[in-house]
Amino acid sequence: MATLFVDKLDPQSGTALEIGSSGDTITIPSGATITNSGTANNFGGDNTPMFKASMSGNQSIANETFVKGAFNTEIFDTNSAYDTSNYRFTVPSGKDGKYCFVSLTAIDNLDSGEAQSSAYYINGSIDNLSYNTQWVSKGTNGFGVVNNVFIKTLAAGNYVELFVSHNEGASQNLSATYSSFSGYKLIT
Repeated sequence: MATLFVDKLDPQSGTALEIGSSGDTITIPSGATITNSGTANNFGGDNTPMFKASMSGNQSIANETFVKGAFNTEIFDTNSAYDTSNYRFTVPSGKDGKYCFVSLTAIDNLDSGEAQSSAYYINGSIDNLSYNTQWVSKGTNGFGVVNNVFIKTLAAGNYVELFVSHNEGASQNLSATYSSFSGYKLIT
């Protein structure tokens, strides 16, 4: 194998430069740095694992109690890391890192001053930094949606669940139509 030493490569004609041919593998040695000028695509990997789950039907949520959302229907799950039987995402082996979780929870029939909340539980315990009350009713029979976005550094084997609460006074339904739980690994 010959080594070519140059400081810059330019195309012979036009503005496109091709390195290698279809099917070739281009190897960047360990310790080398690739700089993206902001116009290149597909640098840095992808946001996997990623998942999104919904519910097959409404779920009754008791008053003033955090209840785990029964997100039992996968919309997508790139790494088979979301379990529809226990409603949790588990970080796969080798996928440690920062994760972004996004949820929508919707509860109807909340009267003036009543609220709904959501929180992410990490390994079975509430993460108080994820506790989010975004919707408080200002009238009678209000329909509220809470959008909860949360970023957390996780290790392989850590699991994440979404819990929902309200203070309506009696059990209310978490709407299957408007509720979902999703997450993905951030590229860092």
